[in-house]
Amino acid sequence: MSLHIGPVELKDRVILAPMSGVTDMPFRRLVKRRGVALVISEMIASQAMIRQTRQSLRMSAHAPEEYPMAVQLAGCEPKVMAEAAKLNVDRGAILIDINMGCPAKKVVNGYAGSALMRDEKHAAKIIEATVKAVNIPVTLKMRTGWDDQNRNAPSLAKIAEDCGIKMITVHGRTRCQLYSGKSDWSFIRTVKDAVDIPVIGNGDVVTVEDAKELLSLSGADGVMVGRGAYGRPWFLNQISHFLKTGESLPNPPLEEQKDLVLEHFEDMLVHHGEHTGLLMARKHLGWYSKGLIGSAEFRVAINQTSLPEDVRALVKTFYNMNLEG
Repeated sequence: MSLHIGPVELKDRVILAPMSGVTDMPFRRLVKRRGVALVISEMIASQAMIRQTRQSLRMSAHAPEEYPMAVQLAGCEPKVMAEAAKLNVDRGAILIDINMGCPAKKVVNGYAGSALMRDEKHAAKIIEATVKAVNIPVTLKMRTGWDDQNRNAPSLAKIAEDCGIKMITVHGRTRCQLYSGKSDWSFIRTVKDAVDIPVIGNGDVVTVEDAKELLSLSGADGVMVGRGAYGRPWFLNQISHFLKTGESLPNPPLEEQKDLVLEHFEDMLVHHGEHTGLLMARKHLGWYSKGLIGSAEFRVAINQTSLPEDVRALVKTFYNMNLEG
């Protein structure tokens, strides 16, 4: 089943969520190669983007094999958001996604992310300015509301649609929940009922069965997966296959996983530089090792290692031990 975001056609309805410090280009490429409709950049501050800081340029960089790829922007100033969107169109973005869902204090305290759900008029100004600034589809990601007493996602979704937004993603929690409690997939249906554009459901999808249940309860047009993809760049393809066929694909064999982990590590060193790449790779290596023999000891060793060649050796030894065991 395909999904249309304005003129952009997605081949299926599973999307990789934007995640700060996770969905950099190396990780997105791994996920995309294994089969997923859409990948989205890490959240990029619009102010940093228009200053074209080294970090923002690296975060918004993308590879041809990621097509179509969306760049997610966060900010609270309409003119700045519009300019940042233009810059990313010039850099080859196919879609722009506006972040009105991030619950992090440093973002909310700057009146961006989910803080914008408390001021629908100002949110509308940001959406309208961004949409008018570019000739590509603009999408929006939000939460159900600020807190349980203010779950205004349906009304903000309608405002967004009227301003020209082409797709809306709803994480089934309020901002005040952060990541606690359970994502309310049923509430997403109220957003779906409020608009005529595609609505994507997000939150707590960690099995292929979760994805099917989310779609059933929410009536959403697709599913976005975030933390469920930690250490499992193949997981989104498993979801796509399950939704199409009802068949559960197994995880890749350990030998293939070892090659994938080493490939990911090398790509991070190239993309971020050896020092930063190694530090950022530690969390990924920890996620990959989860559930395998000796994973706790492996994580300790990785976190104490500062040389790429030592990390490579540890990865090979760890996976070879599991293959033999």
